[in-house]
Amino acid sequence: MRTLTLVWAIFRKELIDGARDRRALTSLVFSAMIAPILFGIMFTVAAERRKSADEIVLPVDGVEYAPAFVDWLTQQSGVVIVAPPADAEKAVSSRAEDVVLIIDKDFAKNMSRAVPAPVKLVSDVTRDSARPKVSRVRNLVATYSSQTSALRLIARGVAPSVASAVRIEEVEVSSSQQRLAQQLSILPLLLVIAALTGGMQIAIDSTAGERERGSLEPLLLNPVPRGALAAGKWLASSAFGCGAVLFSMLLTVNVMRRVPWHDLGIRFRVTDGELMSLLVLILPLVLFLSALVLFASTFARSFKEAQTYLGMLMMLPMLPGLLSTMYPLGGRPWLAPVPVLGQYALSADVLGGTPPDVLFYAMAGVSVLACALLLVWLTARLLRREAIVFGR
Repeated sequence: MRTLTLVWAIFRKELIDGARDRRALTSLVFSAMIAPILFGIMFTVAAERRKSADEIVLPVDGVEYAPAFVDWLTQQSGVVIVAPPADAEKAVSSRAEDVVLIIDKDFAKNMSRAVPAPVKLVSDVTRDSARPKVSRVRNLVATYSSQTSALRLIARGVAPSVASAVRIEEVEVSSSQQRLAQQLSILPLLLVIAALTGGMQIAIDSTAGERERGSLEPLLLNPVPRGALAAGKWLASSAFGCGAVLFSMLLTVNVMRRVPWHDLGIRFRVTDGELMSLLVLILPLVLFLSALVLFASTFARSFKEAQTYLGMLMMLPMLPGLLSTMYPLGGRPWLAPVPVLGQYALSADVLGGTPPDVLFYAMAGVSVLACALLLVWLTARLLRREAIVFGR
């Protein structure tokens, strides 16, 4: 009972010190805001690019050489034909235009002779924002070519199907929720970043910071068990991390509901229950990450040195998240006992509309809690070493 009282006292003391520290509060707010801001910008830009391809303004040079082709283009949905620039290549390279279509002067002659009529598509492959427009123009030209070829065959008494030996029929087996989950695969990574950085400032300040200021030695002179001291600092750091995750989730939900998903061809359906499931997975991870930061910061002699260590340490929880965006971890609940990796795997299943069994939630929570307690115990042992306490 006395140990719990000491842990509570140290916890309150670190919370009060952290609330007075502007750097800690700035770190908390920044770590919570970075996720929704990045999330909103990324998907809004993607939606705008997709929408710009549906409503395209196409400069066409040589309209007089192919009036029928140009009329067909104007009849397509969202296509507006405008006058071309004086120099097409210069206009595209200077980003004045995204794409320019140039019709050869022999277009009509070649069409009448039933030989391929050349057209030029001027574009810049290095411009990501122009790729959807270029792709649609290319598809429009290919569609017109296919329809014209079919009419030529019919005029000669040949069925157009003769020209196609194989017809592909695509069967899409993924649900709209699974496609949405693919787009939201970065969300767990952003929440993990908030969990890591939210309590980082207070964890560093309560270990390396106190060691640098020389206030750690007087603190250890008090009759307080090293385990209680480490546990109080760990819980305070975890409290800040949990606050960052909750704040980040609230902002992210509001941003998600304002992203124009319909422009991406996706129906947004993420229920409050699925969001709560994400919190159930990420919040226990805060305990492990805070303990990891606390343990690593104990080795540092100064605040700056601790930041150097943690700069490299941040890659540990971020690397699985980056890999999950390229190699989906969904459908692998057996990864649940592996800290960090298990959270990413179960989060992918939650966002995909196939939440795992409660047993896997329990396995994930117990494993990170056990690892966190082990790190706190190791931190308490480090505080007994003279090289750690008096070394500067």
